[in-house]
Amino acid sequence: MTRTAILSDIHGNLAALEAVLEDVRTQVVDEIICLGDVVGYGPRPRECLDKTMEFAFTVLGNHDSSAIFDPEGFNTTAERAIFWTREQLHTADTPALCRRRLEFICKMPRVVQRDAQLFVHGSPRGPTTEYVFPEDTQNPRKMDKLFALVTRVCFQGHTHVPGIFTSENRFIRSSDVSEHFRLFDNVAKWMVNVGSVGQPRDGDPRSCYVIWDDNTVTFRRIPYDIEQTVREIEAEPELDDMLGYRLREGR
Repeated sequence: MTRTAILSDIHGNLAALEAVLEDVRTQVVDEIICLGDVVGYGPRPRECLDKTMEFAFTVLGNHDSSAIFDPEGFNTTAERAIFWTREQLHTADTPALCRRRLEFICKMPRVVQRDAQLFVHGSPRGPTTEYVFPEDTQNPRKMDKLFALVTRVCFQGHTHVPGIFTSENRFIRSSDVSEHFRLFDNVAKWMVNVGSVGQPRDGDPRSCYVIWDDNTVTFRRIPYDIEQTVREIEAEPELDDMLGYRLREGR
């Protein structure tokens, strides 16, 4: 079975991405996959896109889409950040490199299905935009509809909250998972939120990603230089300083 590193929600945070990729190199993986939102919020969208282009594939996130098309459902801070990101992608570097990055986003698939594995940004039903929060386990109707679209396991991001949803309507937080969590039941279905590289929101400021190998999920938490990203955000007038400060709290 292929040993895969699965990343998501980098959000233009190059310091976090570089720290994660350094850790990935120690894990001897066969491939790297990204579940979207390479850009948005963070100060280094171009560099993050360039690194992501080297991955096996990257699915489309809502912030990636909004860097090309009009954003929907964004608050004022997020909207300002995505318009700033769009300007960075259109005006910096050479025209050929700008075009390459924009074409890369335009060609991102919304869904990738490989055997019994589904890869999306949001959910099986709304691949780019639908959130699946831990509290959704209290909404069995929603969860049943989502799991009906899953063959065996779905990997997703979007909420920035890492953990594992079971088809019995349980959410197992990554902090409660043993080092290597095996999806042991051949009948049960699973949805795995791989967390966020560039903007964790589970109270742990360290970057999060997943190693997937032989039906086993391993959550990796990686510290990075948060203050570097904070300084880079503070240096950009169109980016709200709060986008950097909340990184310190993992919120």
